[in-house]
Amino acid sequence: MSDPHCWGIFRERAHSPGREYDDSEILTLTGKELEARGFQVTLKSPEEALSSPEPRPVGVFMMCERIAILQRLHAVEARGVPHVNSPRAVLNTYRDRMITQFQEANVPFVPSHFVSTVDGHGVGALPVWVKRPDVHNTQDGDVVFGDTAERVGQALADLAARGIDRAVIQPHVAGDLVKFYGIGVGIGAAGAPPWFRWFYHKDQRLHEYAFDAATLARTVRQAATALGLEIYGGDAVIAPTGAIVLLDLNAWPSFALYREEAAPRIADYLARRFAAVSR
Repeated sequence: MSDPHCWGIFRERAHSPGREYDDSEILTLTGKELEARGFQVTLKSPEEALSSPEPRPVGVFMMCERIAILQRLHAVEARGVPHVNSPRAVLNTYRDRMITQFQEANVPFVPSHFVSTVDGHGVGALPVWVKRPDVHNTQDGDVVFGDTAERVGQALADLAARGIDRAVIQPHVAGDLVKFYGIGVGIGAAGAPPWFRWFYHKDQRLHEYAFDAATLARTVRQAATALGLEIYGGDAVIAPTGAIVLLDLNAWPSFALYREEAAPRIADYLARRFAAVSR
């Protein structure tokens, strides 16, 4: 009997600005680790996955984010093929959906509201961040710091010119910016995700404000559960008071600083998820 076959699908290059290498490396390394665990792995671009005539795989692990490919994969998933992350969970990371999901699940998140990009009414006190309402940062203008009315107005006008009719407005939160990665569902030690790492963003004036790392981990797990994510990462700010403010949650990040550690853990997780289908 041949080894069970699964697909790995890369992120769209337009969704990896400045991170193309890191994004491709974590998926490639995960594929190699899966092969070492007895799986056949075919790595595909989203375009290749859209038109693929190959037989149904036993599982799909993916970093792609655009609606067309997610719809195609949702149809494959509906036929009993497990996906990590699921297309629905990836769609839940679109900002408009994420904000609603977090509100319904009482996940502590940076205050967020929508404004029209045409009239801009209701922006509120400055400074703020102006963000497109769906996918995360893919090009200049998707995420803009607005510390003056003119900059906010220009950011909204630029989005409107691209056919984007509303924007997310979030207040600027001062503090230490941290990034985190998580793998798996369920509860690990002290309520954390089963595998969890955090670190400070580079290129900032770091204060190292004291905070409870266990609370950060539990908050992240709660947020990932609300969206249905299994492999994820994101950003938070540690305020001078030690308060933790969640800023973003993304499906399957690059794991750049922890790639060698994360890939085997991801492969172990995928092997368990795909095992029932491969029998």
